[in-house]
Amino acid sequence: MSKRDYYDVLGLKKGASPDEIKKAYRTKAKELHPDRNADNPQAENQFKEANEAYEVLKDADKKAAYDRYGHAAFEGGMGGGGGPRGGGFPGGGQGDFASAFSDVFDDLFGDFMGGGRGGGRQRAARGADLRYNLRVTLEDAYNGLQKSITVPTSVQCGSCNGSGAEGGAEPTTCPTCSGMGKVRATQGFFTVERTCPTCSGLGQIIKNPCNSCGGAGRVQKERALSVNIPAGVETGTRIRLAGEGEAGMRGGPPGDLYIFIEVKPHDLFEREGNALHCRVPVSMASAALGGDIEVPTIDGGRSRVKIPAGSQSGRQMRLRGKGMPALRGGGAGDMFIELAVETPVNLTSRQKELLREFEDLSEDNNPESKSFFSSVKSFWDSMKG
Repeated sequence: MSKRDYYDVLGLKKGASPDEIKKAYRTKAKELHPDRNADNPQAENQFKEANEAYEVLKDADKKAAYDRYGHAAFEGGMGGGGGPRGGGFPGGGQGDFASAFSDVFDDLFGDFMGGGRGGGRQRAARGADLRYNLRVTLEDAYNGLQKSITVPTSVQCGSCNGSGAEGGAEPTTCPTCSGMGKVRATQGFFTVERTCPTCSGLGQIIKNPCNSCGGAGRVQKERALSVNIPAGVETGTRIRLAGEGEAGMRGGPPGDLYIFIEVKPHDLFEREGNALHCRVPVSMASAALGGDIEVPTIDGGRSRVKIPAGSQSGRQMRLRGKGMPALRGGGAGDMFIELAVETPVNLTSRQKELLREFEDLSEDNNPESKSFFSSVKSFWDSMKG
């Protein structure tokens, strides 16, 4: 079976420009790739045919020979090359699949391989982001503060100004990957890309590395930073300091520093969102008779709270606006006072006598107990049938 005209295979007219040839091949490669045509048994052969056509037409010398002699230019009879793939154009007959397909590899698989072909040509790598855990008190979280911290990090080398080369010399193109930062290996019908082992994906190498940084363009150093902690932060709050992370490799941009906040537990207050809870013990007499108590507030002040007569343990009272401020505005939360009625201990004989006398006179003073034991008696009676 005679071969189809290479221009027809790619849908081109004779004399098409290199850009037109490449564009046409990309379109055909995407259209005919076997992975995208599992239900078309002819797709693989058509794909190979398009690849063969492109391998010839993309090369100026091969294209000129094909335009003059057609397929005969690569069948051993022209150009004095001899052999089954002669004509002086090795690979012309079947085409070098890896070479041709690599031109559109990233168009087909770029999204799966982490981006386009330009991703490996990065001349300088961005520095890593850093994390710093910072513990603050509840008072600091309420007021906000300016905190000085020391962060172990990498900074730009002062000897080579981040270039990595001694004396400020410019890096040279990596000979292994020709500056691409990636190398390709052919496996069957597929071309696999991996990071260049010589330049670690940078695309450049340092022939005379800086003595101070060893060619990295950065050195280890502790940095002192002043961090603004806004009022209202809580455990888990993250503060980003752009550009304060590690310096980039060979003059690359620095990473960011992330401050993670942890608020220490407090002896008096328990936080729940923007609300504060404070458990306040009161005497049995104060709870029974009522009165005023003085409670602390997180701002260092104090507030007087009126206890209603007959208050029980667990009763809550609200102090509006005495909680934690909202991190992004919107006013402060509330503070909740929870009463804990305290049973007296270490009683004297006289106190015990007075309590027994009170017990004898308090038949109607404990409505909850009276109701409970009445329910218990009814339960027991029902169990007897």
